[in-house]
Formats: sequence, structure tokens, C-alpha cells
Amino acid sequence: MPVISTFFIGGKWIEPVGASTFDVVDPATEQVYGTVVAGTAADVDRAVFAARGAFASWSATSVMERLDVLAAIGVEFERRRGDLAAALTAEMGAPASLASGFQLDLVAGHLDTAIEVLRDYAFTEQRGATLIAREPIGVAGLITPWNWPLSLIAVKVFPALAAGCTVVLKPSEQAPFSAQIFAEVLDAAGVPAGVFNLVHGDGPGVGAALAAHPDVDVISFTGSTRAGIEVARNAAPSVKRVTQELGGKSPNIVLDDERFAANVEAGIGPLMMNSGQTCSALTRMLVPRARMDEAIAAAKSAAEQLTVGDPNTEVALGPVVSKAQFEKVQGLIQRGIDEGATLVVGGTGRPDGLAKGFYVKPTVFANVTNDMTIAREEIFGPVLTILAYDSIDHAVEIANDTEYGLAGNVAGADLDQARAVAHRIRAGYVSINDGFDFHCPFGGFRKSGNGREWGAFGFDDYLEIKGILGYAPAE
Repeated sequence: MPVISTFFIGGKWIEPVGASTFDVVDPATEQVYGTVVAGTAADVDRAVFAARGAFASWSATSVMERLDVLAAIGVEFERRRGDLAAALTAEMGAPASLASGFQLDLVAGHLDTAIEVLRDYAFTEQRGATLIAREPIGVAGLITPWNWPLSLIAVKVFPALAAGCTVVLKPSEQAPFSAQIFAEVLDAAGVPAGVFNLVHGDGPGVGAALAAHPDVDVISFTGSTRAGIEVARNAAPSVKRVTQELGGKSPNIVLDDERFAANVEAGIGPLMMNSGQTCSALTRMLVPRARMDEAIAAAKSAAEQLTVGDPNTEVALGPVVSKAQFEKVQGLIQRGIDEGATLVVGGTGRPDGLAKGFYVKPTVFANVTNDMTIAREEIFGPVLTILAYDSIDHAVEIANDTEYGLAGNVAGADLDQARAVAHRIRAGYVSINDGFDFHCPFGGFRKSGNGREWGAFGFDDYLEIKGILGYAPAE
């Protein structure tokens, strides 16, 4: 059984101040997988002190020096891919193919993108008589979740380091082992002492202390809207910058054309991937009312092909991450049934043949109305709701009738029409036919958060803007 008994602070693996521990449960077996010593506010103090001490020298490094460090991280990351994938499967139930594939491919992609952006990033530019300088903000406190644990660490750590900031990371207590290996990767890569620091623990014990710390200059948080509100409250007295990537209830508008059935089917796999535990998952599929029956048939066929089971075997879906998450998803599925939605496939209970583990049946509801609970609340499980629209205007109205605004998609053969509809969706990240680009800004409107990550936009939250007068062209 793996045990985490040291934190990475100031370039060293040191024992935490406290002695209390918490268990990490393997969601596939419901058995304890490992144990972690819980951090305290005193551990946060030590980590922030180390990061503050390293900031002066790291922020003064050249672009080439930072590029060399990022390249060294890439070498060590590739060397540890097997260990990282195994940890992801054990701690959060990602199927082995997903853990070793897309989960880690995203990390590599964010690293490559940070390197690409840093090579040409304009840290200074002249506008008339003023020089605009973008300078590293200082110490960045990073709080990350369990659903895409390494990707969501990478999308914060790499831009922060590239921008010249130093970092204190608090990973999810439900996915600590992959984060521990990530820290080992940075240590082996020769990241200078104090530039990257890691403290394990829960939100009240470590997250709140990090958010409130007066020597932390920016907090970047990814997680639930509820937790994001608490982070902002804790950070408010120090007037630090707070950026948040929060929940979502994202629409997928399927247009009425010859590719309709294929586009419905295409929306099932990405939604169900990672057992539906993706903040930007397209959980509300909007289809023309006259084609609801066709949508039901296509969605049912696609969902029934998904295999669920032991994540160490060749399956499409593993378990959800925890008992609490399992019970939440089960309760919302039952709520959908009780409120009169048409259960197309799936439902409550574990899939047949699985007596243990937090496994959820891939579930599709149809004839859902946007006032139903399953259309309003973020389920964070393998559950799709299909809603009917009467016109494009009606589809857009339904799509935007939510307190969230993280993502969206328009699926259709006519690109001009799809683009026109995409412009009308009130969300921060809108794809057409499920496109993907590491340089596209990622973040939300309304209760889905603020700030943007990915690509050059991911640098912005770690930089202050300074105007220096006195650069008028010589006459």
C-alpha cells in the first residue's frame, strides 16, 4: 500500500508539520489503496515562504532558461508515464487505456503548448510613448481537482512557471499519488529549489490557508462552483487575484440535416468518457422536436455499446471516483425518473455483474425539459439529457437558459450555419463538430468561473501589466 509521508517544499522532500492521515479509496474495489499525511496551515506557510524566497531569482531568468527547464520536465515526464498512468487508474478509476492515453496526452500537450507560446511571447510591447511590460505576478497558489488530475495540474503549473512565477500546489486529496509523482518529475528535471512546491491536504486544512495567505499573489482554482465561492471568500481580504474554472451544464445543439443521426451518436462517447466526470461535458443534447425518436434510437445504440467494468481491463468506462459521487449520481438519475423524463437506457444501480465498486450505468434520458433537475444541475456522471427544440432561436434560448456558461458545441454539416449558432451560445468555449485546439482559450461565463486557461491565454493570469512612460519615438 503506497504511503505519502513527505511534501516537496523548497526543493526537498520534508516531513509535514502535522501527523494526521487520510485514506485514499480505490473506487473500483472500494478498498483503501493508500494513505497520505494531511497538511496544515503551517505546511502552507513553509511552502509559501519557499516560493516567495525563490521568486526573485526565478522571475529574473531568461526565456531560454525557462525553456530549458520545461524541456527537462518533458523528458522526465515521458520516463514516468507508466507510473503516472497506474496511479490514475488506482486513485480515480480511469480505465488503463484512458489513463495511459488521453489523460497523459493532455499533460504532454499542455507542456508542448507552453513551450511553443513561451518562445515567442511578447513580454513587452510599445504603444505610442508607453512601454507595456508583462511581469510575473509572484507566488501562485494552485488548487486542482480529481477528475482530470494531471491535466488540470499541468494547465496551471506550466504556464505559471513559463511566466516566471513560483508555485504552491494543493492537489485533490482524492488523487494525490499522481500529483506526488508529478512533483518527483519536476524534482528530477532540476526545477530550482522553491520554484515548485507541493502540499497535500483537504480544502479546509490546506486550500483555505493557501487562498487566504497574504504572500500568495494569485489563486487559480478548478473545481465545483460551491468550492470556488469559498476560495474567493477566503482570498478576498488580501485582495489577491482569483481565477476559477468551475462547473458546467453545457449544451450540444444538433442541427437538422443529413448528418443528424451520426452527430447524435458522436455526442455519446465524449460525454461518457471518464465516466462523465468532465466539467465541460456536453450533458444537454438539443435536437429538433420532430426528430426526437430518431435521436433516441441513435443515442440508445451508442450508449449500449459502452462497456463498464474493472479499469485495469479493456473497458470504456470505469467507476466514478467515490462513494459520495456514486450516491449523488444515483440520486439524480432517480430524480430524472421521478420528474417524468423518458429513461432510454441505463438507470439506477450498478451495471449487471458488478457487485462492488462505484460503477454507474451509462444513462440517457429523453423528452427532458429544461426545468427538470437533471437539466439544471451538474450531475458529473455518465448521464445525458436530450431536450427538444422547435427552431434555432428556441435551441439557443434553451442552451443559454442556465446559470453556467463553460462550454458548448454545435453539430452540423453546414459550417456557416453552425458558426452562426456558435456565436449565439453564451459560454467561454464553444466547439463546432467537437473540434479541439490546445491554443483555444478555456474558461467560463457566469457561475462557470472567470479567467482563461490554455495556450497564450493561460499566461495572462500569472502576469501583471505595467505601463512605463518615456518611450516616445525620438523626434
